[in-house]
Amino acid sequence: MRFVRNFVRFLVAVQLLPALESGEETLVGGQAVLEGVMMRSPHAWSIACRKPSGEMATLSEPLDRPSEKHKWMAWPVIRGVMTLGYAMSLGYRALRFSANVALEDMMQNDARPAEGGAKTAEPGRSSAVARSSPSQGKAATVGSWLATANIIISVAFFIFMYKYLPLLAATQLKKWDPALGGHIMFNLVDGIVRIALFLLFIWGVSLWPDIRRVYEYHGAEHKTVFAFENGDPLETAAVQKYSTFHPRCGTSFLMTVMLISIGFYMLIPVTTFWARFAVRVAFLPLIAGVSYEIIRFAAKHRGSLFALMTAPGLWLQRITTKPPSDEQAQCAIVALDHAMALEKERGGELVIA
Repeated sequence: MRFVRNFVRFLVAVQLLPALESGEETLVGGQAVLEGVMMRSPHAWSIACRKPSGEMATLSEPLDRPSEKHKWMAWPVIRGVMTLGYAMSLGYRALRFSANVALEDMMQNDARPAEGGAKTAEPGRSSAVARSSPSQGKAATVGSWLATANIIISVAFFIFMYKYLPLLAATQLKKWDPALGGHIMFNLVDGIVRIALFLLFIWGVSLWPDIRRVYEYHGAEHKTVFAFENGDPLETAAVQKYSTFHPRCGTSFLMTVMLISIGFYMLIPVTTFWARFAVRVAFLPLIAGVSYEIIRFAAKHRGSLFALMTAPGLWLQRITTKPPSDEQAQCAIVALDHAMALEKERGGELVIA
């Protein structure tokens, strides 16, 4: 039963993945995972997860920036698509690691970790936590076939929930009221239904205590990034004074995508159901790329019109982020400390907006 619960929790967290992570490759960012936080810098990433025993499992690995290998990946719009895809891939790996930590701990019946595992850190003292041994990352309880099935389910769910259902609802409403059949009104109704389904989903899963804890780790990630960006020491007290709302959050990105898509679909002169459905699927990368540029610009120009466009995403973080405990904040601190240590080892230069 605990295995089923952990797998369902993992499945829901994958659905929330775009809302839980940031996609900017030139800045420090992170993502909430199951009982932990993943943090990344331009050339490294690290994850810290809290076990039921209170001990912490960590893993750190180097990263290569795609735009440094392929200059065309740094072009506007294209860089958004590539970076977000890269971030999603990394985020899924982090989620899978956190699920494996929970399942491994369950299967060992809360036994003490093997030699080389991380020790529990005192609040505000990240140096007390050692990196986990490589073998810890190989204990893949969530097997490859299970991970592949999860990806297929997640993609199918996303297309059905946010592309097919809103379009179907708008089509049915048009039959009941011909006034809704106009091109502009039809796409407006379609967008409103899409946003309503998204809000209902993220609010509904927040009622589950396990996902609420993920939202608390999401808040811990934001607070820690804020502290780092403002030059404060990465200590619990310094981190906890910051807000849980961050402009580069994936929640802001998703809301921006949904708002932009309403106007974008109005520009495409198709009228049949399946043509509209094909447009919604095919042009998703382009809309995501444009949304990425808006979020990037808004983060650097807080008083601009584009920043106002991202405001609904910040409001939405009242659902997707919650105030973390000191222990949860410590996970984010440890993850960022390890990522930055590896970043410095590789000679990386960090750019703060």
